[in-house]
Amino acid sequence: MDHATPLEQALHVARALVLADLAAGEVADADVVSLVEDSVTHRRWWVEQWPEGVDYLAGLVAQDVQDALLEKYGRWPLCPVCAQGDPHALDVEPELGPDPHWVCGKAGVKVAAVGALGPVFGAGR
Repeated sequence: MDHATPLEQALHVARALVLADLAAGEVADADVVSLVEDSVTHRRWWVEQWPEGVDYLAGLVAQDVQDALLEKYGRWPLCPVCAQGDPHALDVEPELGPDPHWVCGKAGVKVAAVGALGPVFGAGR
């Protein structure tokens, strides 16, 4: 029986975490899932060049998908913390590090780990 390499396992985890957040926001349609797959493909190459970056894959895939969604659909995930002012997206922190979280940069609040967003998060479509 084939066992996935640590790289493949990390890519599968990153994919699953980002898909869970997209599903929580009910934005995991086929076009959006394709954005996740594009990111995973790109990040596979990236981590093959820099193996030490394997622990950063979940945050990087989340950021890639967030950037791609902004271009095509709007901000995602929207901040649930700031009820006042213009809607804004959460950020991934650390930008390049292990244990990535969604945070509100305006309020300085950690909202959820990547992969653990609740059902109230949507895209600014």
